[in-house]
Amino acid sequence: MKSSQTSESAMNILAILIGGMALLLQGCSYAISRDVSRTADRTITFEQIQADPSPHKGKTVILGGMIAQVRTVKNGTLIEIVQKELDYWGKPRHTDRTGGRFIVHQPRSLDILVFSPGREITVAGEVTGADERSMGDSAILYPLINGKEIKLWPREKPGWDKPQFLDPLYEPNAPEGKFGH
Repeated sequence: MKSSQTSESAMNILAILIGGMALLLQGCSYAISRDVSRTADRTITFEQIQADPSPHKGKTVILGGMIAQVRTVKNGTLIEIVQKELDYWGKPRHTDRTGGRFIVHQPRSLDILVFSPGREITVAGEVTGADERSMGDSAILYPLINGKEIKLWPREKPGWDKPQFLDPLYEPNAPEGKFGH
């Protein structure tokens, strides 16, 4: 009887470990789904698309960066993105370096308060061409991507590596005006 209890508790521990590993691996997955990632041409760089999008028309690419502007249009949403290099997981790196800007057309309407400027985003989509925008006296070509899949990254909380003042009376869930704020 004692050996059956031992084997039962060992099985329970094994089930808990397997469940924990599954959750851990799911949390460490790439930003874009496996199906869409497989169709993407990872050899195409943003610099190549920006220089001349026409040879890459119809090819799926994965790009990311920070949202600069969002506009609702008749046939969906246009997202202007400041391009950033992606890390191993497909998340935009925290850097001031950028290759320029690109525009993603999402065929569905997105909430512009959620997809707001400053948010980090990763996009998989098909290269469709370029859009010429004027910047002062010159015109700049923005690569156009027809979005297939979008990963909007959660806003990051301030890190403890930066000195900051914490008000002991600050209550983030208190109604405005309470505790002098």
